[in-house]
Amino acid sequence: MKSQDILLLLKLVSLYKLEQHELQLGLEGGALLATAQEYWSSGSWQGWELSDEVPDIAPTVQAKDRYSVRNLEAMTGISKSEISASLKRSFNAGLASLDRKVKFPRANNRALKEFIVHGLKYVFPAEPGKIMRGIPTSLAAPVMAGKLMSAGDVINVWPDPTGNQKGQSIQPLFKSVPKAVKQDPELYKLLALADAIRLGNARETQLAVKLLDDELQL
Repeated sequence: MKSQDILLLLKLVSLYKLEQHELQLGLEGGALLATAQEYWSSGSWQGWELSDEVPDIAPTVQAKDRYSVRNLEAMTGISKSEISASLKRSFNAGLASLDRKVKFPRANNRALKEFIVHGLKYVFPAEPGKIMRGIPTSLAAPVMAGKLMSAGDVINVWPDPTGNQKGQSIQPLFKSVPKAVKQDPELYKLLALADAIRLGNARETQLAVKLLDDELQL
């Protein structure tokens, strides 16, 4: 496994959740999601300064095209050749499979959770670095904000020049994570929780695992 495999798997989780939302609205499988902006922009989730150069919400794409290698590259920052190699690794490891009905790749959420909880911090360890400007992650991300941190605690951030906070820098699982999360708040939640598990003590990890269960719908 490579670190970009986790990024791609979590993106697949986010895309599936978007499909489920469409089904709840009664939209056809190939229809455009007219309410994507509403679905992804509820509440305050951006940990960066918004600009016209980087969209805060990914452009709406027809469901059948979301899983194309080209679109997955655009949404994750992983190259097309590496997308194909990553999917193959995940299929072989049992972390993903091909949906026989719609032919979309699907993450195996239970297996993915097991790997994140028990293996991520050993295979892809994280060490807080120097104080930098960046995007809040782990306990400082919106998905966990205010749940355990105390006033005065130093937060963790992914280094990024558009980030709106300063904290100890954490190397993201893959170099394109800061760009990818700016397009997808669901992906931001999942990656921040993965970081909390990579970095946290027992109490923090326990909370992050509970929240991860909710996000993975387990």
